[in-house]
Formats: sequence, structure tokens, C-alpha cells
Amino acid sequence: MDDDRTAGVGGNPLRRSADRTRTRLHAAFAVTCLLAVICGIAVGRAAWTDAGRAAEILAVHRHVVTATAVDATSYRTGPRPGERPIVVAPVTWQYPDGRRHADTVPVPAQTRKGDTVRVWVDDRGDAATAPPVTADLAMRAFGLGTVVFAGIALLAGALVRLGIRFVDARSARAWESEWEDVEPVWTGRPHPGHGADDG
Repeated sequence: MDDDRTAGVGGNPLRRSADRTRTRLHAAFAVTCLLAVICGIAVGRAAWTDAGRAAEILAVHRHVVTATAVDATSYRTGPRPGERPIVVAPVTWQYPDGRRHADTVPVPAQTRKGDTVRVWVDDRGDAATAPPVTADLAMRAFGLGTVVFAGIALLAGALVRLGIRFVDARSARAWESEWEDVEPVWTGRPHPGHGADDG
């Protein structure tokens, strides 16, 4: 047997360097996961702060106007594949005062010709998207933080798994080599290549 074991008072004589390496790898993975959590929180908070500032600036240039439906509603495909169709209708409005606009925008499903609807517009009066709400900002920040955490944790896990496989393979080769020396002593079988009369 080799002397690749823990030495010192209180050391486990059966604990080998491979066991210590596995312990270090698991400890490194745990520390990396903790760092991944910290990084995810930091990125999420930064995204929340930046998105909040951008939303505040955007909100200054978004306005709600009252528009009038000038025709029946129809359906438009969703912005992303697989999403449900959107109910839209042609409407008209005035913004700024005296400047008439017309466009086809999303409206409630029950909207009829002549009904009034609320429309978000920009400073020029053109139809625009509504400023993001707090819930949307929170979900985006949380999602980005989660992606960062998951990416770091998955990479660390893959590296640790690769390291453990390498350690296991090296340990298996060491055991096979040591067993070749010990097995004849236990079984009384001569070493390979030794004759029966060898002393």
C-alpha cells in the first residue's frame, strides 16, 4: 500500500489524497454557489435600478389620450410566435391639441365603432407603448439575476464534476496498482511471473 494518506494526530489512516481532493472540490462548489447568489443579487439590483431610471425617463414622454374607434375591431397576430391574437381597431385622437392622428391600436374586445378608448402616445402624439410597470421591471431584474446565478452555478458544477471524474479515474488506477502488490500476500498466490519454487 502507498503512503498517500492523511498524516498527523487524529488523522484517518484510510483517508487518501483523492478523498481530500473530492472534499475540496465540493467545498469549492459550495463557495462558488454562494458567490453565484451574490452575483445574481448584484446584477438583479443593478438591472432594477437602471430599468427604473429608464422607465421614469420614458414615463415623462408618454401620455394617455382619449381616442374614438372609427370602425369595427379585428384581430392581429401576437408580437411573439404562439401568443394569442390581439384585438385591434382603427381609432382617431388629437394630441397635441389640434393635431389629428389615426392608427390601428390594441383595444378591449368589446369595443364598437364610436366607443372611446385610452391610447398611449409619445410627445409628438404618435401611438406608443405604455411605460413599463413596477411588476414588469421586477420580473426582468429577477430573471436576469437568475440567469447569472444559474450560469455560474452550472459552469462550476460542470467543472467540479469533471474534476471528480479525473480524481476517481486516478484513484482507481492507484488501487489497481496497490492491489497487485497486496493480493498475493492475502491469497498466498505467487506474483505473476514467479515460479512455484521461488523463495
